[in-house]
Amino acid sequence: MSMRRREFLVTAGAGVVAAPQLVSATVRGANERLNIGAIGVGGRGASDLAAVAGENIVALCDVDADRLGVAAKKHPKAETYSDYRMLLDRKDLDAVVVATPDHHHAVATMRALRRGLHVYCEKPLTHTVHEARLLAKEAARQKVATQMGTQNHEHPGYLRLVELLETDAVGPIREAHIITDRPGRFWPQGVALPSDRPKIPSNLAWDLWLGPAARREYHPAFVPFRWRGWWDFGCGAIGDMAIHLMDPAFWGLKLGGKVRVSSMGPRPNAHSGPTWMITKFEFGQRGKRPPVDVFWYEGVAKPPGPIAAELPMNGSLFIGDKGRIAIEHGQLPQLLPVERFKDFQSPKPYLPDSPGHHQQWINACKTGSPTGSHFGYAGPFTEIVLLGNVAYRVGETIEYDPKKVKVTNNKAANGLLGKDYRKGWELSE
Repeated sequence: MSMRRREFLVTAGAGVVAAPQLVSATVRGANERLNIGAIGVGGRGASDLAAVAGENIVALCDVDADRLGVAAKKHPKAETYSDYRMLLDRKDLDAVVVATPDHHHAVATMRALRRGLHVYCEKPLTHTVHEARLLAKEAARQKVATQMGTQNHEHPGYLRLVELLETDAVGPIREAHIITDRPGRFWPQGVALPSDRPKIPSNLAWDLWLGPAARREYHPAFVPFRWRGWWDFGCGAIGDMAIHLMDPAFWGLKLGGKVRVSSMGPRPNAHSGPTWMITKFEFGQRGKRPPVDVFWYEGVAKPPGPIAAELPMNGSLFIGDKGRIAIEHGQLPQLLPVERFKDFQSPKPYLPDSPGHHQQWINACKTGSPTGSHFGYAGPFTEIVLLGNVAYRVGETIEYDPKKVKVTNNKAANGLLGKDYRKGWELSE
């Protein structure tokens, strides 16, 4: 039975795990240090490693020997690995940080969860919709501290924005528009597979970099970082930036339930994401909250003129019955039109300040305190975001039922909710 089919059987019928997850297995006192293993120590992984460096870094893993060497110099007592499966066999670990390309996220994280380890995993939480559901379920079962790497989740601007959305500062929200300028200059998309066969660099363990992905010849078009634009390895611009930019919309508007998703862009490329894409997510009534349409724009895609005039690049615009809220990523929200809201009194802040995204997770590992982007939150959020790619690749509007973990109107789309894995890298049930 294929892994894609097996995953479906495991997840079908499961409800979305959205409630705060309880952490029962704390392993250190608040003043003791955790034994942490880092999987992926270059790029974003280097920043994550620096953020947890106050703990005991006992193991480092990277398929790039040069990057691994740089990290090892900073943590000379840590053992080094090129294969994270060996790192996860250690008996002295309390927690791991996963900062690999997207196609490794679920495999590494699931192995860690099954060991009862606390996990910090970079965004997007997973490479596929099914993987997101499996990780959320396993994290809830293990009752460990988890955090998806959305470092701005507790940014003051987003906290204040969520408070404005939750208290209907501009009335019920009917539309949300969210935009990014990626991929563009950050990495290529919409390109053909390379045909030349350059030599594998001596510092790169290419087969381990591929991991669960299908075998193919090395090319610098894939690694480092350019992997994000290839379907076999990454989730494109929506998997990169929507996990940041849609976060307050998912949180503040309580997005969830059945959803219709449609995406438009250039003619789909079987191997690489689009140069631009516009996605529409249509959510129905959620409790007392009315239906809402959420629009996503990436690359050179732009919204209609009046919306474009108020929508900050790499930001959001929320349209309510009484006004609008605009926010740029990393900034504070602004109510529009300005004249109408010049005397507006914002609600008294009630969402707590964060000690920092990584520190919040470390505190949770030690004391059982909550995290903002735990997998019970990050899993359902990731499911929704990745549906944008599914709709684009099948070229039709899809209707997704999260209780069934299934697209109910398109069989081909269901084949894109999961993926197959190479032997030795399976995401086991």
